[in-house]
Amino acid sequence: MESPKAYNPKDVEDKIYKLWLESGFFSPSSAKATAGKPEKKFVTCIAPPNITGELHMGHALELTLQDIIVRMKRMQGYRTLWLPGTDHAGIAAQNVVEKQLAKEGLNRHDLGREKFLERMWQWKEKYGNAILEQLKKLGLSLDWSRTKFTMDPEYQEAVKTAFLHYHKKGWIYQGERVINWCVRCATAISDLEVNYIAEKSKLYYIKYGPFTLATTRPETKLGDTALAVHPEDGRYKNYIGKELEIESVDNLIPNDQPPQKNKIKILVVADESVDPKFGTGIIKVTPAHDITDFEIGQRHNLKSIKIINEQGRMNENAGIRYQGLKTSQVREKIVEDLQALGLIEKVEEYEHNVGRCDRCNSVIEPLPSKQWFLKMKDLAEMALKAVREGRVKIHPERWAGPYETWLKNIRDWNISRQLWWGHKIPIDGEEDVLDTWFSSALWPFATLGWPASAKASAGKPDDFQEYYPTDFITSDRGILFLWQVRMIFSGLEFTGEAPFKDVYIHATVLTKDGKRMSKSLGTGINPLELIEKYGTDALRFGLTSQATGLQDLRFGEDLLVMGKKFANKLWNVARYTLIKLGENYEQQEKTPDNEISRKMREIAKLTTESIESYDFAEAANRLYHFVWHEIADKFIEETKNKDDQETKDTLAYLLLTSLKLLHPFMPFVTEEIYGQLPWLKEKQLLLVEKWPIDKL
Repeated sequence: MESPKAYNPKDVEDKIYKLWLESGFFSPSSAKATAGKPEKKFVTCIAPPNITGELHMGHALELTLQDIIVRMKRMQGYRTLWLPGTDHAGIAAQNVVEKQLAKEGLNRHDLGREKFLERMWQWKEKYGNAILEQLKKLGLSLDWSRTKFTMDPEYQEAVKTAFLHYHKKGWIYQGERVINWCVRCATAISDLEVNYIAEKSKLYYIKYGPFTLATTRPETKLGDTALAVHPEDGRYKNYIGKELEIESVDNLIPNDQPPQKNKIKILVVADESVDPKFGTGIIKVTPAHDITDFEIGQRHNLKSIKIINEQGRMNENAGIRYQGLKTSQVREKIVEDLQALGLIEKVEEYEHNVGRCDRCNSVIEPLPSKQWFLKMKDLAEMALKAVREGRVKIHPERWAGPYETWLKNIRDWNISRQLWWGHKIPIDGEEDVLDTWFSSALWPFATLGWPASAKASAGKPDDFQEYYPTDFITSDRGILFLWQVRMIFSGLEFTGEAPFKDVYIHATVLTKDGKRMSKSLGTGINPLELIEKYGTDALRFGLTSQATGLQDLRFGEDLLVMGKKFANKLWNVARYTLIKLGENYEQQEKTPDNEISRKMREIAKLTTESIESYDFAEAANRLYHFVWHEIADKFIEETKNKDDQETKDTLAYLLLTSLKLLHPFMPFVTEEIYGQLPWLKEKQLLLVEKWPIDKL
C-alpha cells in the first residue's frame, strides 16, 4: 500500500463521493446495490431542509445518524431508499425575498402577487438547492435521482387532494378565533412556531374595585370583559357570578388632557385555568387578545372586544385617548394614566416568557382572526392509538409521554396563512395559503407518488406501492409536534398505514458551554468549515461518539480532534497490515479462530445491536476502543516479529471487518482503504460489501 503516512481527507473525499454517485448504488433500483434478497427493503426520508437553509450542526448530527442506519442496512442486503428533498418554507422563504425587495425600495404589494411569485421561483432556482449540495459534503448516501420539492406539480396535487378530502368530511372549517399573529410577517402562525423567550419586564398590580390584579400587559385592560378566579379559591368564592362596578381610565378623554376616571361593570367568573398562586389569584380576562382568555370567554359566553389591529396598533375600540398608538407606546401611556388616578398599587420587576415569531423574532400579538381550521379530535385519537398499540415506536421512550400529553390537549389546527408563497387554499375566492406544515405532513407518501400515479393506473408499480410505508424518521425534539405527529395522523388518514415504524428523537446540539447554537447570536458553528479543517469522517465520528440519547449534546472541537486522530490511526493500521501481508498474500476462506478474532466477531454483533437500537455513541466508542487499543496497541505490537499464515489471516480479517463496521460512521477513509486491499477478488465498493454479521 503505497500511501502517505498520514491520512489526508482533502485528497480523498470528493474522489470517493464521485465514485459512489457514478456507481448508482445509492438507488434501490440498482441490481448491484444489494447482495441480499430484493424483497428486503429499508426506506427513510430526509427531513426536508428549507430552501432558505444553510447547513448547521443539527443537520450534521441528524443526517449522520440517519446515514449510519442506511449504510448498515444496505450492507445487510436491504434495498435501501433514502429520499432527499427540500421544503418551500412558506414564511421563511417569503421573508428572504421581501428583504431583497426592500433593498430595492419595493415591497410585494408594489409587484403584485403574480410578479412576486415569479421572484420567489427565481430565488428558488438560484439558491434553493444550495443546501442539497452542502449535504453531499457530509457523505450522505441519498438517492439524488428522487429529489423532491414541496412545490413540485405532483406534490401540489397531493396537497390539494388532502385539503379537499378533509373539507369533504367536514373537518375543515372557517371561523374566528384568537390566533398568534406576527405583525412583521402580517400572517397567522402556528402555536409551535412561537419561541417563548425569557425577558425582563414588569408586573403591574392594578386596582379593580375591591381587588388588585397582577398583569404584564396593562394595555389590554381596555379589552377586559371579565375577571376570573379558580372555583376553589376561598378568597373570592362570594364574588363568583356577580357583576362589579370598578373604576378605570376614561378612554374618551383626548390624549392632550389629564386622565379622568370612569366606572365600568365587569363580571367575575370561576374557571379551572386560573392559577391561584400567580399574583393575587385573580386575573383579568381579555378574550380578544390572549388565547387562554379566548377559551375562558368561550366557556362563559363573554363578549370579545378587539382593541389591537393587525399592524400592532390600538384601534377605535381603545378610544380616542389611545387609538393609533403601538402596543409598546400605549403600555407606557396607560400605566402613566393609571398611576395618576391612583389605580396602580405597585410595580415589580418580573421575568416572563415573551412569545416571538420563529422567523423574524417580532413579538407575537394574539388577535381574533378569521382563519381556516382543521378539526383535530379524530386525527389526534388516531395518532395516539398508533403509538399506544406499538405501530409507531418513539425512541427514546421518554418522548412518548410528551407526545401523548400534546395530543390530549391539542386545539384545532389553524392551517391558513396570509402569505403569497405556498400552497394556495383550493377554494374559489380564497387568497390565503396553507401552513407549511400541512404540506410537509404528507412528505413520506407524497414524495413516493401519492395519490396514485399514471404508472400505477397502467398496472405498473410506482414508488408509493413499492416503498410505502417507510421504516424510520428522525429529528430533534423541536419538530416532534410540528412534523412527526402530523405525518403520523396524515399517513393513517390518507393511506390507512402509519408512515413509518420508528421515530428517533436525537439530541439538540448546543455549544460547549450549553448555549443554543445560533448564527444571529454569534454561537453558530458552520459544519463546512469544520469539514475543511478536520475532514468529514472526523466530524461524523466526533458527533456520533456523543450521540448518547440524552436531551442535549454539548459540542466542542475536541471531538473532531479525536475523530481526526482516529481516522489516522485506522489509516496506519491499514498501512501496517498491507506491508505485513505483502503483495502475494491470498485470503483464506476460513475465518481465523483465535482470541482476537472471536472478540472481533463479538464486536460485530454488539455494533449491530447498538445501531439497531439507536445507541450510536455506544457503537462508535466500542469500535474506537477495539481498533485503537485491542488491535493497534496490543495485537499489532504482538505481530511485529511474526510472519506465519495465521497471523496474516488474522490481520486481514481484523482490518476488513473493522472497515465494514466503521464504514457507516466514517465512510470516506474506510472506502479509500478498502479500494487498496489487493487480496479481494472481484470487489466493487465497500458501500455494498456484505455486513460482517447477519441481521439479528
